Amino acid sequence: MATAAQFSYITVNSPNFHLSAKRFAFSRQVNDGGKIYSGFTDVTSSRHKPKSLSVVCNNSNPSSDISSTAKIRSEVLSPFRSVRMFFYVAFIASGGLGGLIASTRLIAALANSSRAAEVPEILKGLGIDLGAVSIFAFLYYRENKAKNAQVAKLAREENLSNLKLRVDEKKILPVNAFRGIARLVILAGPSSFISECFKLSAPFTDGLLERGVLVIPFATDGVSPNFEFEENEELEEKIARRKRLWQLAPIYTTEWTKWIDEQKKLASVSPESPVYLSLRLDGRVRGSGVGCPSWNAFVLQLPPVKGIWSGLLDGMDGRVL
Repeated sequence: MATAAQFSYITVNSPNFHLSAKRFAFSRQVNDGGKIYSGFTDVTSSRHKPKSLSVVCNNSNPSSDISSTAKIRSEVLSPFRSVRMFFYVAFIASGGLGGLIASTRLIAALANSSRAAEVPEILKGLGIDLGAVSIFAFLYYRENKAKNAQVAKLAREENLSNLKLRVDEKKILPVNAFRGIARLVILAGPSSFISECFKLSAPFTDGLLERGVLVIPFATDGVSPNFEFEENEELEEKIARRKRLWQLAPIYTTEWTKWIDEQKKLASVSPESPVYLSLRLDGRVRGSGVGCPSWNAFVLQLPPVKGIWSGLLDGMDGRVL
């Protein structure tokens, strides 16, 4: 199998094997009539009639984790970066060529005593060329480093946008479905931390909902947090708003855990620390921290999503981290 191949398909027509699960493992070999087939597959025997087995091999490398969408968004956010980097490379090449020519002239002048008077002038030009190469190489390195950091950040945000949320018993949506609709606040920690944040948010429920805030509680200890809603007819409307604020629930917890652990590692935060992370309307990360978020600060800083100020202040979510 070629190393550069992203996907390849192997079909095994075997009377002894039937695909009963769609799970794939690495390097499992199937022996069929003296022929050995190898790939990413996990097959189990079955008593049913023989069927065709299709095996999908994925040989992607880590660099493929950065999607083309993240690269396009990076170009949109910094449209002149590619132009600057092009000119930096051009100036480096020009300075390098000038330095090469100056070096040959210097060697010739040193070898010929009659041209000794030209040496100071040649050294001056060579110094300018080397200085130009060094400066533009540093600028290119800094620009490329900033580009890679931005693309990596956008890729992480893109990975977050693909994570799934359960809205109700019948509806599952990805995080990116809430772009332009809601400002999501992710809480990650033990169930006791989630319950504490739930209690602290009670006085600010109306203000948070007016600003499009929806909370995603993710219990890292695997224990579902206990949200206690008082059953009172007089408070029925208030309870409905509370449930709406806390209605989202993450699914496929392994993917959520992986993403949150990566964020903690990048921020040099202990894996056991409870954290929060808030998103802007456009889905980008607005803020994060350890412990419970300041619900009052959200109410004071964020504009309402409806009303006369909604269109004018849509971008006033705060700077991107």
